[in-house]
Amino acid sequence: MTRRASFSRAGLVAVMVGAAPAHAMESFGNRFADMSLEQLSDVVVTSVSRQEERLSDTAASIFIISGGDIRRSGAQSLPEALRLAPNLQVAQVDARNWAVTARGFNTPFENKLLVMIDGRSIYTPLFSGVFWDAQDVVMEDIERIEVISGPGATIWGANAVNGVINVITRSSADTQGGQFAAAGGGQDKNASLRYGGTLAGGGTYRVYGKYHQLDNTLTATGIDTNTGMHRTQAGFRADWKLRDSELTVSGDAYQGKLGQLAALPVQTSGANLLGRLTRKLSPDANLRLQLILDHTERNQPGAFVERLSTLDLEAQHDVRLGERNLLTWGGGFRQSWDRVTNSPGLGFLPGDLNLRWSNLFVQNEYAVSPALKVTAGAKVEHNIYTGAEYLPSLRLAWTPGADQLVWGSVARTVRAPSRFDRDLHSPSAPMNAGGRAVYLIGGGPDFQSEVARVVELGYRAQPAATLSWSATAYYSRYDRLRTLEPQASPTAPALLQFQNLREGTTRGIEMWGQWQATPAWRINAGLVLQNVHTSLLPGSQDTSASSGLTTNDPKRHWLLRTSHDLTDDSALDLTLRYVGALPDPAVPSYYELDGQWTWSPRPNLDVALVGRNLLHRSHPEFGDNPGRSMFRRSVLLKLTLRF
Repeated sequence: MTRRASFSRAGLVAVMVGAAPAHAMESFGNRFADMSLEQLSDVVVTSVSRQEERLSDTAASIFIISGGDIRRSGAQSLPEALRLAPNLQVAQVDARNWAVTARGFNTPFENKLLVMIDGRSIYTPLFSGVFWDAQDVVMEDIERIEVISGPGATIWGANAVNGVINVITRSSADTQGGQFAAAGGGQDKNASLRYGGTLAGGGTYRVYGKYHQLDNTLTATGIDTNTGMHRTQAGFRADWKLRDSELTVSGDAYQGKLGQLAALPVQTSGANLLGRLTRKLSPDANLRLQLILDHTERNQPGAFVERLSTLDLEAQHDVRLGERNLLTWGGGFRQSWDRVTNSPGLGFLPGDLNLRWSNLFVQNEYAVSPALKVTAGAKVEHNIYTGAEYLPSLRLAWTPGADQLVWGSVARTVRAPSRFDRDLHSPSAPMNAGGRAVYLIGGGPDFQSEVARVVELGYRAQPAATLSWSATAYYSRYDRLRTLEPQASPTAPALLQFQNLREGTTRGIEMWGQWQATPAWRINAGLVLQNVHTSLLPGSQDTSASSGLTTNDPKRHWLLRTSHDLTDDSALDLTLRYVGALPDPAVPSYYELDGQWTWSPRPNLDVALVGRNLLHRSHPEFGDNPGRSMFRRSVLLKLTLRF
């Protein structure tokens, strides 16, 4: 069977997930998976309900970035890979910082999106967001990235307000042998070495090491932003398939030096350890236990030094009750020991704080008929700032035909206070104003959780073997959004204080589809139309616009991708993306083209030429003039050798 004929069958995979499964795309010289339509319908996802379910039956706005898509795109980092999801808004801020969100409210300190790597949350309790410069994986080891736009709090808890991203890496059984990959050119240089083998007792393992260097970006006037970085990371993963159980143990350790404008470099380091046991208790019941230990350190001169240690425990039980009910319930406990050394200009008070989160959740899927399912769930999550938060949801899924799904959902979710909201003070020691001790900015002692109520309606169809599409309309109402308010009271401890005096709404449509145009050519397209509107409550004098904390979102963004196998040993992938203008600070709209040409002269060797921002000499994506970064046209050469 020729590779082109094999692609014809593998192209059916693109109808649902955009590309072949990662284990089937170890190299461009290998055949794609020979997958029938029946097998295709069994493609499963896990991040919507924390259990395996067919993508075609999933009542959520979910897009799958496959490992094959990532390798064919030339993405060298997680944020670059996330650009492939049409339901995400991804903007590069400078060499190492990114603004990533779903459904609006984007800033470099975005706080309404839950991001996980293999189920391990990577958010920081400092501001409920992600330090993207501290996150890395070997890109070739990613099996898929599940991107859910919309609320996921009933399953994942507070902060899963506008979406959930779960980066899922491949089992060590699928990464046996050795691999060396290196890329360089433009402002990006990286290399990784990975080796996998077998263990006694039927287990498998892999170990890896990685180095990544990014050069500084420049402003429009040619000023060096000094935001480059270099970081090293190493880790392992081991998997065992036992009689009735599966066990995974993995860990990573990293350190980095990150540049910042007009200050000494940021020093980062950290390590994590994950253990997960899944046991089949009976044909109708499963138990899942997970333990995570995580430690991070961040020394940011001129701001703070943080040492954060976290213990995270989770348990989940799935049981089928008769033919109609599938019950999922469980709970978790998370404890963080946060130790912050403050600088004179900025402080988190108290510097040392123990943070605790605990939760219980239950969800039941009820089959009203073979074509109609109702899923109701609720979670109670407790935090040290606001106590118990209640996170209910209700979903309906109707399959009028074997190739169609109509679904809807309603949910309530919250963004719980972070240390930024409650404990931030500037300066870190009170100053004298009118004979009294005050701070310029003080955390809001009464700051409450931000609340969102969300309604969604979606449709998914596969009208032909080579064509599929998905569309979701949504409406969200937000209450108690964060503002920074002047304090006129003579007894107020701060001149400015965080409060909850803003409200807002978002509404929009998300659409994407895939078309297998020929056996060797597929096309993916996606479009988001959105309107993000916020307004101040009576009495508010919000000053956060001058602090860079307000949202900045385009009204539309879209992408068009083409993947073409030119010959049996070469392929060309192009991605055209458009982002509408940002209002405040103003950033003009732009089109850009990224691409990768891949040649496999031998079955174990790939040579790739990666082009970024090919349409323009440079363009901005986020931030205010005159200091924002410009991102230039660049070309990288990448070699991947398997042995």
